[in-house]
Amino acid sequence: MLFNEKEKPLFTLTRDDPSNPLASYAKRGFELDGYEWPSVEHYYQAMKFDDAEYREQIRLAAHPADAAKLGKSRRHQKRKDWKKNSVTYMTRATYIKARSHTDVAQMLLDSGDTEIKDLSQYDYFWGSGRDMRGDNAFGKMLMAVRRKLREELNNQ
Repeated sequence: MLFNEKEKPLFTLTRDDPSNPLASYAKRGFELDGYEWPSVEHYYQAMKFDDAEYREQIRLAAHPADAAKLGKSRRHQKRKDWKKNSVTYMTRATYIKARSHTDVAQMLLDSGDTEIKDLSQYDYFWGSGRDMRGDNAFGKMLMAVRRKLREELNNQ
């Protein structure tokens, strides 16, 4: 029975692909918490820290990969509640990005009910990992944002 099932359609991406508008590395600026953020990745990495000066350094990083590198610093202490709230910050930034850029929102809506997977080979939390058994938190987050956008569209 398992081998007779048709494969479900799948929308795939990687979070760190700056050319994909849905990726957190996509340079699609938005305003949130009183600041202009160059990408979701910039916001996400900055929110790991209570230190306002360090958050600003991350916000001003030239590239999302630079922001990610700063966010992995062991010299700066992460917020105590980071693990518990990390998905919330990623979701919040992605939602605001979609609301700020109609093409991003439309791309999500156009994906219909297709499952979205982050194909990061080595990330088993945000991605699906090498064997597709990872948590796929990024794909699930995108699908949640898509549901929220769809609800808002239907309630207009």
